[in-house]
Amino acid sequence: MPSILSRYIFKELITPFAVSISFLTFIFLMTRIPEITNMVVNYNTGIASLVMLLIYTIPRFMELTIPLSVMIAVLLTVMRMSNDNEITALKGSGISLSRLVYPVMVFSALATALSLSISIWGVPWGRFSFAVTGAELAKSTFQVALKERQFNNTFDGVMIYVTSIDVKSSEFSDIFIEDSRNPDSINITVASKGILVADDAQSSYTFRLSDGTINQVDIEDRSVNAVNFDIYDINFDTQFTQKSKQTLGKDYDEMYLYELIHFIKEGKGEPKEIRSARMELHQKFAIPFSCLALGLLALPLGISSGPSSKRSSGFGLAVSFSLLYYLLLAGAKSVGETAPFSPVIGIWIPDIVMVIAAIYLFSRAASEKPFIKRYAKKITL
Repeated sequence: MPSILSRYIFKELITPFAVSISFLTFIFLMTRIPEITNMVVNYNTGIASLVMLLIYTIPRFMELTIPLSVMIAVLLTVMRMSNDNEITALKGSGISLSRLVYPVMVFSALATALSLSISIWGVPWGRFSFAVTGAELAKSTFQVALKERQFNNTFDGVMIYVTSIDVKSSEFSDIFIEDSRNPDSINITVASKGILVADDAQSSYTFRLSDGTINQVDIEDRSVNAVNFDIYDINFDTQFTQKSKQTLGKDYDEMYLYELIHFIKEGKGEPKEIRSARMELHQKFAIPFSCLALGLLALPLGISSGPSSKRSSGFGLAVSFSLLYYLLLAGAKSVGETAPFSPVIGIWIPDIVMVIAAIYLFSRAASEKPFIKRYAKKITL
């Protein structure tokens, strides 16, 4: 392949890729702005902690935005070349469209390497660091950890559910608390209202509840005693949040590659846990590989979006295929946990579908055939 053409196409891909990945990552970060604003305004959370939380979320966002940015970069570059009749000039000079695959593959392979490094090292680091920082933030400002209409297990052995929170008065409404810290009994407390009182010196919080009921369940005797109260205090110690990175347990998506492989080889977990770990392991490779699949798919879609009005809209097909890929990926994650077949198959199906579509569409674009066959009916008068 002519080296000048290779360098030209490769350089043309860099700018739209950089713009796309910056824009898409920024859009993902914007989804966290309401939560950040609430934490700064209502809970006086430090800016430094919030900035670090945002930094920890960037690798997870980039894992998803890099493949999409590759597709957008290839699509926009080839569309511009097609609209400027550069593709037509290449054909006229005897250069086959198949020679355009080389710079696209090299660019997609480099993006795959970048995405793979983020998936293997960046995502586990970001997720686990986010969990540790969030635990420390919950210690200093416990209200950040409590969210309306969500079950909260910030305290070991205690489950808290709050219907509504008044951030100015620190007053809670319709509270449900399950306290199982005592191994011999479980206390289920329901109250209409409550306030949170902090004791910074003792690193503890007190829930002062009013107008409620305590159901004391004796596990050994299998008996239940109900006690009504006007005012009742429940104390919580927050020292448990000072967990180090060595002692805090990790989820599958917080494990590095060697930790996942070691966990799977040991096989000490439940079958469902091993299955989830295998899915997470293959996902670390399947998502980066989609850079190659989507990059090659965008090539024929860009060629089809030329000046000719008879050609189908490649841009519309690109949007459809990108949505299809992420829908298949989301479906593979949910189905893979319960499906009878191997989870490896479900994780790699989206990439396989995109590769097959790329080969088919490129073969039709190279032979200058429409992507969708149209059959005309002959009407005999």
